[in-house]
Amino acid sequence: MTAERVTLKTMTAEHLSDAVELSRHVGWPHSREDWELMQSLSQGVVVQEEGRVVGTILMTPYGDNAATVNMVIVDAALRGRGLGRRLMEEALAKAGGRACYLVATQEGLPLYEKLGFIATGKIVQHQGLAPSVDAPAHVSWGEPGDHARLVALDRTAFGHDRSALMSSLRERAKFAVVRDQGDVQAFAAIRRFGRGLVIGPVVARKLHEARCLIDFLLANSAGEFVRIDTDETTDLGEWLTRRGLAHVGGGITMRRTAGEPKDETKPHRTYALVSQALR
Repeated sequence: MTAERVTLKTMTAEHLSDAVELSRHVGWPHSREDWELMQSLSQGVVVQEEGRVVGTILMTPYGDNAATVNMVIVDAALRGRGLGRRLMEEALAKAGGRACYLVATQEGLPLYEKLGFIATGKIVQHQGLAPSVDAPAHVSWGEPGDHARLVALDRTAFGHDRSALMSSLRERAKFAVVRDQGDVQAFAAIRRFGRGLVIGPVVARKLHEARCLIDFLLANSAGEFVRIDTDETTDLGEWLTRRGLAHVGGGITMRRTAGEPKDETKPHRTYALVSQALR
């Protein structure tokens, strides 16, 4: 490989077929529809060698203050030649002064640390066939008029504006909600992803409420393949295992820029991620 044969370009829809193929080569389950969702929300870069996509990265902004860096892939045959660092530098330049989040593999950790990221925790991935469970009576399907409230709850729990993401999920996901006196106080989304379905985000006031939302979605998806990604500190992991969703891996959460003070008084928490890419 020579510098002349490798070019970096802005990712567009015409690169998505190659991107899907590249992600499959590294064992990721993302479908074209999954890539389309992420690319529509993001600023992306591809590495091409003789017209073939051999590397990808996305920077997904959440308002003016935060972003996730995701879908960092380099063709196995070209690793160790600095392409990963070049892609990261491109993404960080696009992020500007935003706080940047990512979920790292153990292999990617050294590079991210060199670029100023610090490890902040762990994500655990659970998946399997949705069991037959009882749907909690106090959980129901959301209604079209709930959208603004869902956006507000997500912002409270996540800490940043994800209205563009939530608008995209509105078109692709179904939402379960918990209401108090008619007002939505917690919610969970389920949508097609990879091999089957993914549950997330799950935003709730307490662990029991999050479990009830998940049970409602499992009850309505019995027998289908389901994935849930959660921070290990939520204490959902053991319960998900008992529900038949095995722990199959995860990643290391990382952040670039000074640490945020924790707001222990927040009434809501994110119990399950949209995805490891989008947090």
